[in-house]
Amino acid sequence: MNDQHDLTMVLDSHFPIVTVQTHEEKRTLNLLKQIMSLHKRALHTWSVTEGIKQMASGGDSLHLVEQNQKAYPLNEPHYNHPGIDYANPNESPEHMLKYVKKSLRNTVLALLDFHPYMDDSTIIRLIKEIALDHSINGITIVFVSHALNIPGEIQRLCASFEMSLPNADQLNALIEDEAKVWAIKNKNKVKADKTSIELMVRNLMGLTTSDARRLIRNAIYDDGAVTQNDLPNVMKAKYELIGQDGVLSFEYDTAKFTDIGGFGKLLDWLEKRRDVFLEQNESHSDIPKGILLLGIQGSGKSLAAKAVAGAWQVPLLRLDFGALYNKFFGETEKNIRESLKTAEVMSPCVLWMDEIEKGIATGAYDSGTSKRVLASLLTWMAENKKRVFIVATANDIESLPPELIRKGRMDEIFFVDLPDHETRQAIFNIHITKRNVETTSIDLTLLATQSEGFSGAEIEQSVVAALYSALARKTALRTDDILNEINATQPLSVVMAEKIEYLRNWANNRTVPAN
Repeated sequence: MNDQHDLTMVLDSHFPIVTVQTHEEKRTLNLLKQIMSLHKRALHTWSVTEGIKQMASGGDSLHLVEQNQKAYPLNEPHYNHPGIDYANPNESPEHMLKYVKKSLRNTVLALLDFHPYMDDSTIIRLIKEIALDHSINGITIVFVSHALNIPGEIQRLCASFEMSLPNADQLNALIEDEAKVWAIKNKNKVKADKTSIELMVRNLMGLTTSDARRLIRNAIYDDGAVTQNDLPNVMKAKYELIGQDGVLSFEYDTAKFTDIGGFGKLLDWLEKRRDVFLEQNESHSDIPKGILLLGIQGSGKSLAAKAVAGAWQVPLLRLDFGALYNKFFGETEKNIRESLKTAEVMSPCVLWMDEIEKGIATGAYDSGTSKRVLASLLTWMAENKKRVFIVATANDIESLPPELIRKGRMDEIFFVDLPDHETRQAIFNIHITKRNVETTSIDLTLLATQSEGFSGAEIEQSVVAALYSALARKTALRTDDILNEINATQPLSVVMAEKIEYLRNWANNRTVPAN
């Protein structure tokens, strides 16, 4: 995108007001200066700290001083000589706008961080009067702020402009620039490899130029290198820059499929799609959308969601449906929209929707909120072009609406069943080794046999409880310790046998086994 060309088009469109919602104020002003120097129009800025300033001259931007004397005497404290330097920190927005209305012509007026004054009826009226006389006075007002809420009185007089975000080539150039600066200062080259640079660029996508430059500088100046060890800090900082309110959380600890037992078919499915999902260009139209993990509680669905992000080496975001719902009307729908927008900025990423049925299930006291959340989610899933891979987990198939689970919404539905003998043995090995216990003295085959019907979570808890027994006895962990815990446990497959059997029957021929 050519920002200079596009902003010129907006300024030439005869809209008297242009809004630029951005954190890059300096970049916006520099862009305006470049355009004004080519189009022979003056550029003025106003801020609450510095008053009104002329940044670029062009054409007949000011009336003669004599013409202004009557309405605005030169000795009045709010106004200095208009032909010299009339910056005045004490100048109020109302006085400034009156001055602009009477005195300036053929100019662009950039109002910086003007949003706190947009609820004053007098100020809004002055802005409207200046805008309505645009064809006579040639004044274009440009609001530049990180947040803008345009009042209804002037909405139809406004055109908006959005600063473009740097692409991959521009981010590469930023890394090279910062590396050169560091090398000059330290008389040594920055250590980096092609893979680390590519990952850095990929993870900086969606940030503004100034934010990206700051994170690149932090990574380089930390140790004079760009390595894959920098990436977690970059992603953490990127997430914090976006600004969150608790609805969407950044999960710092992802997992590996070696940390969980089973899921062989899911891992194979993901490996086939990894390269397409991580492509930086948009040549491939069939980008993987997401999966639904349906299964029994405690069977490792949440760990699998973390492992997807770990396997693809992308950020993991978790959508908290509990925090999503808000008692104020309309806030819940706003929360889901803002969360999905944040996920787009963080792309490529994995968006984990844990126990999704709790967020979109409708009931007698719902008032339609869940239906609106579902509608927003389905619309986004249909229209989203960003690399945001959804991993939704669910325990109750009856609560899921059919429009969500049909083919096309998700790429695939995987059923996570109770682990088989081989998988149970692997899970025991993982959890015993994880707790720094040698497995050579443990009969993993016997444990796997005796724990038939146990979920992964129940297997882990049997190991944890057995370790407490061994610790109290002040001896090493033994196979019998774990067997005692297994025999003392009634697994969920027994307690809720009918419900699990129903779930299995439904999943048969409707889903793909995860293992």
